[in-house]
Amino acid sequence: MTTMTVLAGAVEAPAAGRPDVPTARLILPADASEAEWHAVRAAGIGGSDVAAILALDPYRGPRHVYETKHGRGDQRDTQPMKWGRRLEALIAEAFTEETGLDTAETPGTFAHVDRAWQLANVDRFVLDDDGVVVAPLECKNRSEYQADDWEEGVPDSPAIQAHWYMATCGWSHAWVAALIGGNRLRKYRLERDEELIGYLVDHCGRWYQDHVVDGFPPPADGLKATADLLSKLWDVKPGEVVDVDLGRAVGLREKRTALKEQEKAVVDELRTVENEMRLLTGEAEVARVGSKSAWTWKQNGTFASSRFREEMPELAAAYTRRVDAIDTDQLAADHPETYRKYRARVLRVPAKGR
Repeated sequence: MTTMTVLAGAVEAPAAGRPDVPTARLILPADASEAEWHAVRAAGIGGSDVAAILALDPYRGPRHVYETKHGRGDQRDTQPMKWGRRLEALIAEAFTEETGLDTAETPGTFAHVDRAWQLANVDRFVLDDDGVVVAPLECKNRSEYQADDWEEGVPDSPAIQAHWYMATCGWSHAWVAALIGGNRLRKYRLERDEELIGYLVDHCGRWYQDHVVDGFPPPADGLKATADLLSKLWDVKPGEVVDVDLGRAVGLREKRTALKEQEKAVVDELRTVENEMRLLTGEAEVARVGSKSAWTWKQNGTFASSRFREEMPELAAAYTRRVDAIDTDQLAADHPETYRKYRARVLRVPAKGR
């Protein structure tokens, strides 16, 4: 399978390679149809897939990539995705203002000259004084809650994405710019790491062959994102029963029981350590070692609405607002099939001996 065969003639031939994109060719222009874009994306591994394949993306895992490549799963744009694209130009403009480096929009989708499955959709090109492309710019929009993730450098997922673009297109470095909380720009230059690039290309190449070309599904993993995906991947058939091998069922149940016991012990131990940290902090907000913060215990968590209503009922009433809510009981009575469609799936394992 190649990108060109999947496109089924949508593009007659790859565009000639450009000297400032040394190891890649343009295979699909930016103004191509959405159907063509999805076809190309399904035929290879792009920068946004790599961290997910490595289980380093908090929102997607290997199973998400597998289902998407085979035309399944939810491929709709989310609001964060849409806003990320809308803000790319603004982030690129701010990047230029703060660094003095010009940027340019990219012409479309690139593929490696020797590995057609290795794809790159770069947010922006970074240019030198002569207008020659010297690096990719990856633009990210992140909430204030994620600010700490960017204090020590680029988090794993965007760093891997930037290295994938270096690997695909042949650049010696890349830039990542992140708009944090809507008012602060973090910008980082990443140098090409040949060892990391070699690992990414090898791992993703084997993954692509096994799970995209040969079609074998990836094994289960421990990501919450995967659990969320599996809970809505199938249309549930009420009352349907599946027969499971006895040995497999017993093994999984025993392993789950043992892990649950370990989980409780770890949670208790963790709480003990955290309570000791709270005791050391006392009435202060910050615990410091020398000139550096060791940890904080600030009053910035969830608002205690129930206690507020109980202790200050008049003030609570003044600040209570009525909100629209779906009458789920009536919906279930009037439209049981629709109600069932939007209910979450819950995995319950009966106690031993039941």
